[in-house]
Amino acid sequence: MSDIAKKYEIDKALEALGVTDENLGTSTGAAFFASGDFIESYSPVDGAYIGKVKATTKEDYEKVAATAHEGFKAWRKWTAPARGEVVRQFNDELRRLKAPLGKLVSYEMGKSYQEGLGEVQEMIDICDFAVGLSRQLYGLTMHSERPGHRMYEQWHPLGVVGVISAFNFPVAVWSWNTALAWVCGDACIWKGSEKTPLTSVACQKIAARVFDKNNVPAGISSLVTGDYQVGEYMTNDERLPLISATGSTRMGKIVAQTVAKRLGKTLLELGGNNAIIVTPDADIKNTVIGAVFGAVGTCGQRCTSTRRLIIHESVYDQVKDAIVDAYKQIRIGNPLDENNHVGPLIDKDSVSNYLDALKQVKEEGGNVLVEGGVLEGKGYESGCYVKPAIAEAENHFKIVQHETFAPILYIIKYSGSIENAMELQNGVRQGLSSAIMTNNLREAEYFLSAEGSDCGIANVNIGTSGAEIGGAFGGEKDTGGGRESGSDAWKIYMRRQTNTINYTTELPLAQGIKFDL
Repeated sequence: MSDIAKKYEIDKALEALGVTDENLGTSTGAAFFASGDFIESYSPVDGAYIGKVKATTKEDYEKVAATAHEGFKAWRKWTAPARGEVVRQFNDELRRLKAPLGKLVSYEMGKSYQEGLGEVQEMIDICDFAVGLSRQLYGLTMHSERPGHRMYEQWHPLGVVGVISAFNFPVAVWSWNTALAWVCGDACIWKGSEKTPLTSVACQKIAARVFDKNNVPAGISSLVTGDYQVGEYMTNDERLPLISATGSTRMGKIVAQTVAKRLGKTLLELGGNNAIIVTPDADIKNTVIGAVFGAVGTCGQRCTSTRRLIIHESVYDQVKDAIVDAYKQIRIGNPLDENNHVGPLIDKDSVSNYLDALKQVKEEGGNVLVEGGVLEGKGYESGCYVKPAIAEAENHFKIVQHETFAPILYIIKYSGSIENAMELQNGVRQGLSSAIMTNNLREAEYFLSAEGSDCGIANVNIGTSGAEIGGAFGGEKDTGGGRESGSDAWKIYMRRQTNTINYTTELPLAQGIKFDL
């Protein structure tokens, strides 16, 4: 065990979560069959080995899918409030284990410990939402055109939901899907990221303990582990009517095409190329806070990270100087040390992508204001620590049009009206999150209008990063169009059924059609 792992008692966190060498890579009941090669997990914090998990083979997957499918047939018969009670108990366990799970998230993924705790808090919040939802799965009633008839619609459980999540939020996005799917009466098969397998196992073990205690049918919470091939088992499986996938746009297009061929449904949360517009009426202090956190939080590895800062020419130099000055205060290092702001990138492939992006923006004519680079020496032995960088650029640059999952902020100048800034913001293929900094009511309302931001999330006087559980999360265009979490996002996990009841002794036909026998 490394010095950092010892200092922050990672072994105790793993033990509290039930993730130990004795049970890793073995079957944990009907919900997790794994007999393939080991997947080894190394921390980007210090490059140290954490543990290993066996991968799911094709034969293992068939067992998981069959178990989940059979379990669903029984689970759908449970009342929604009874399912909600199970989620409530799962939530109690998350509250109890918030600190060790947050610590594992931080150490295995590389985000700051506070962000790790925040991610577990998102799990807690969505469970709270789901428990309330379990008593509010409303349908509608409608008046029939036929006398003596009543019409209504209701929602039934959909089936087995496949969830494919990414490394940057290794636990929260899974819970966004499963907490709602569970109360809706669905079984879930989850493929977590192969870059963060231990957090997936930890969550599965928490769920398994609660589900076993409540005699929940086998397979309602299922886990598969491995690379893209395991994801292909899921996307091609007709027993899974819905695939919820989080990741790159490239991955999402493959998933969408594969699932569409079998007429399944997809919920896609894909790339973001998020911008903050800074108008002449912006509060500069708040702008700097929102932009810096949005750009460097999670080392730029959030789908909602701020990639572009579109600044009006009248305040351009003032904002630019303030942002550059703020970057001098950023502390980079061990994310478990709460004095640090920024941890590492997830792996060396991400570091290469980061370096390539910095090279390309220079080649396209960009002016680097805050130099990037890889940090070396004591504390940076993993080779995954990089410097957050800032570059002046043009919106049409190829690299600016591309999402680089790293802490690179592009500063872009605009002139004239808010309409000009809006054209720049919307002038990319991604459409996840957006923000405007202004105290001008007209500009704010325009930004939120149908002519304004084309993103699924549009904020005024806060940054692009972060989302509340109560609202639906997702975006448009190359972001995939999916919606998770709050509002009425629950409906995608259910199937709609329209019902008509005739309570008369006759059978009148619609539209006055006569058919006498």
